[in-house]
Amino acid sequence: MQLDNRAQTLLKALVERYIADGQPVGSRALSKISGLDLSPATIRNIMADLEELGYVASPHTSAGRVPTPRGYRLFVDTLLTVQHLDERAVDPQLRLPAQAAQPHKLIANAAQMLSSLTQFAGVVLSPRHESAFQQIEFLRLSEKRILLVIVAPGGDVQNRLLLTDVDYTPAQLQQSANFLNQNYSGLAFDEVRGRLQHELRQLRDDMGRLMQTAVEASSEALAESADEMVIAGERNLLSVSDLSSNMSSLRQMFDMFEQKTGLMQLLDVSSKASGVQIFIGGESQLLPMDEMSVVTAPYEANGRIVGTLGVIGPTRMAYERVIPIVDITSRLLSNALSQP
Repeated sequence: MQLDNRAQTLLKALVERYIADGQPVGSRALSKISGLDLSPATIRNIMADLEELGYVASPHTSAGRVPTPRGYRLFVDTLLTVQHLDERAVDPQLRLPAQAAQPHKLIANAAQMLSSLTQFAGVVLSPRHESAFQQIEFLRLSEKRILLVIVAPGGDVQNRLLLTDVDYTPAQLQQSANFLNQNYSGLAFDEVRGRLQHELRQLRDDMGRLMQTAVEASSEALAESADEMVIAGERNLLSVSDLSSNMSSLRQMFDMFEQKTGLMQLLDVSSKASGVQIFIGGESQLLPMDEMSVVTAPYEANGRIVGTLGVIGPTRMAYERVIPIVDITSRLLSNALSQP
C-alpha cells in the first residue's frame, strides 16, 4: 500500500526521533516535530494505520510507538536524506597507492577507520585474489622440508610448508623456481597445471613432482587468503544498549563474530550489487538479531570488484551519516588498491 504524504512525513519524523533518543514516540511529540498542522486525533489515526500496515509497533510499556524493520526499510529506501561527508575526514592512509602500502594494511586501516568514524564495528572482506602468481621461491628448511613462498600480482605474500619424498638440493630448488618464474609468472594456476604436464616431460620426474606440488599448494594458499575477513571495533557494540541489553543478545552477537559464516555470506551477496546496500536484521536470515543492521558497499581494484566492506551496528543507527562513510571508504580503498 502506497503511503500518502502525511503518513510518510509522520513515519520519517518518528524514525528520526527514535534513532536520536531511543524512546517510543507519542502523538503529542509527533505533532510538534512533524511540521504538520494536524489534530492529535488525526495523528493517532494515521499512526494506527501505520501500525496495522506493520511500519510501527507499540511497546507494552509505553503509549508511544517505535519503528519496525519494515518501517526502517521504507525510511532508508524512500525517506532518508543522506548527509554530505567531507572526504578529508577519512583516513589519508587510504589515499596511498598500492605500491606504497601492502594491501592487507590498507584493508586493516579501512576496517579500523569505519569503526572509528561510526563508533560501531567495521568489517572488510579481503580481496578475491586472482589465481595467479608473480613469483615463486623455494627455501630448504631441512631434509625433505621446503618453505614455498608465493608472491601474488598485487604484492601479497603467502607461505606454505612442503613435505617432500625427495631431499632437494638448493641448486635444484633454485632451478625449479627459475623455471616457474621465467615461464609461468602472471598466468592462472589452472593454465600452469596443464602446461606443466606437457612441458616437464623432458625434466627429471622428481623435479616435475616438486613443481606440480608447488603449483597446487600456491593455488590453495591464494584461495584460502581470499576468504579472510577483518573486523575492527566489536567492543564498541557492547556500549550499544539495543544490542547488549541482555545476555541472549550478547551471545548471538558474538557467536556471529566468532563463526563469521553468515556475515561472510551477507558480504558476498552485497559484492554482487552496485553501491551501498543496507541489511536490516529482521529482513535477513543472515543476521541473527532484529536489532542489528549492516551497511555495506563493494570495493574495486583496477575496475574489478574484489571485496566488500561495511559497518555493523544497531538497527537504530544514524543511517544518513553511516551511509556516506561506507560509500566514501569503499571509493578510497578502491583507489588505493588500483594501479596508477
